[in-house]
Amino acid sequence: MALDGITLHFLKEELSQKLIGSRIEKLHQPSREELVLVFRGRNGAHRLLLSARAQSPKIHITEFPPENPDKPPMFCMLLRKHLTAALLTGIRQEGLERALFLDFDATTEIGNRVRLTLAIEIMAQYSNIILINCEGIILDSIKRVDSEKSSVRQILPGMLYRLPPKQNKPDLTDVSASDVVANMAQFLEKQASSALLSSVQGISPIVSREVVYRALGEDKRVSLLTDADEAALNVEIDKLKDFTDKKEAFPCSITDAGGKPLDFSFLPITQYGTNAVIKSYDSFSTLLDAFYYERDRLERTKQNSAELQKLVANLIQRTAKKLDLQRGELRQCADREQLRIKAELIAANLYQLQKGAPFYDVVNYYDENKPLRITANPALSPNENSQKYYKEYRKAKTAEQKLTELIAAGEDELAYLETVADALTRAETAAQIGEIKAELTHTGYLKQKQKQKGAGKAPKPLAPDSFVSDDGFLILVGRNNEMNDRLSLKTAAKNDLWFHTQKFPGSHVVVVTEGKEVPETTMRQAAVLAAYHSSARQSSGVPVDYTEVRNLKKPVGAKPGKVIYHVYSTVYVTPDRELVIKLKK
Repeated sequence: MALDGITLHFLKEELSQKLIGSRIEKLHQPSREELVLVFRGRNGAHRLLLSARAQSPKIHITEFPPENPDKPPMFCMLLRKHLTAALLTGIRQEGLERALFLDFDATTEIGNRVRLTLAIEIMAQYSNIILINCEGIILDSIKRVDSEKSSVRQILPGMLYRLPPKQNKPDLTDVSASDVVANMAQFLEKQASSALLSSVQGISPIVSREVVYRALGEDKRVSLLTDADEAALNVEIDKLKDFTDKKEAFPCSITDAGGKPLDFSFLPITQYGTNAVIKSYDSFSTLLDAFYYERDRLERTKQNSAELQKLVANLIQRTAKKLDLQRGELRQCADREQLRIKAELIAANLYQLQKGAPFYDVVNYYDENKPLRITANPALSPNENSQKYYKEYRKAKTAEQKLTELIAAGEDELAYLETVADALTRAETAAQIGEIKAELTHTGYLKQKQKQKGAGKAPKPLAPDSFVSDDGFLILVGRNNEMNDRLSLKTAAKNDLWFHTQKFPGSHVVVVTEGKEVPETTMRQAAVLAAYHSSARQSSGVPVDYTEVRNLKKPVGAKPGKVIYHVYSTVYVTPDRELVIKLKK
């Protein structure tokens, strides 16, 4: 999943067409390593997302900008000072290096025009976003790099900007195919795809594997390549060069059968055969936005809600452990009837049993009069041993009743905590995370903080997510358990339709019918929304129950989000993110 030099080359051309001549209207820093530049020009408004995250360094236009923090970081303030209203004049790339340079015409506070450059370097853990003045001096960067972090290249305010050290291999566009194949001979013990990756700059592992697959059908070791193999590699590398030189591009993503993203590329991928699904996109920005959205959303949520996630994970672990112990104790109570039988058999044979015996041999009339040896306490009389077994029986019976109640309550608690954990994975904003935190406070899992003077009113509850089906029906989706309760039990009308995943934690989904008959298309789309907004988001064939709201009941004392229903139907659907985006109101 590398944003290679050729993909970046195509992306540069795409961004240049859309953004050059536009001005920065707004600038945000949603997280420590991300920027969003809002451009406005003749082509309308566009949000450009730049990320220096080690796991997903990238630059592309986005339709899903992350939420901004209440207080902008210092680097964001610096960029606002220098780049607000700045005109984008060009986007540069040095060969096929994985770095883009955005050139701006800006105006200083006293009205002087200056040239500034915003560089984004896409190099895994070394990725960075750097603001540079017209003299090549670093004004600041999103990641400062001192001599302790790197002895090769420091990135600090006031230092002269230097390009990242070049890799010791040529650009694909600067060498012939025969030269590339000749360079591969240096790596005799490597597989051909790995040797190709080490011999030329600008391609990612998936492209390297694709070239070898098309040429050879398998990934051979270089030392085993024949003259025919080398000729076939020459042909495929030439095709790749022509593909790049002609500025042809095929933005596509590769997903497994379940829809999980595997990789992306700038050319059609054939190496997976029928084991993967190849999907094309209109632009590289659309491709990257779709590919990284889910993973970045989860990572961002994890960062913003790390404390809550840790709390809920510990609660789930503790509750599950307690349930295991209680179930073990309940299994031990399963033999309580044997205790009662032993007590009765001793009582029935008191006339022939003697005190001091370590055991009693009796006839078990509960089991076809078979002989039974019952362990006894020699210090007790037969009657006392009988009463001892009766006492153990009553104790086991009481324990069974109590344990059954405790296990039922524990299972409800575990199910509730799993719904909270699921809601946390889907919370995208600080406000949504705040509501979940408030819910945990209301349910007693978090301590109520003492309200400070002048703190103001509590924030207004968030509204459910809104969607509109292809048939024009409004579909509402809860974001957390307390919102689910409000939506299903207060907001929804009795004849509205309610959807929820079967046996999976997830959101309550309501189709607002307004008394109309709901078409099959709307019902299926509502079911897809329910499956998507659940812990089964990455699954297929997800069972979703649906019923009229009038059939829902809230058990007395139940946790937030829990309802019961007995009249329902079930439909099986596969979550579809693109449909969710399409229906979003």
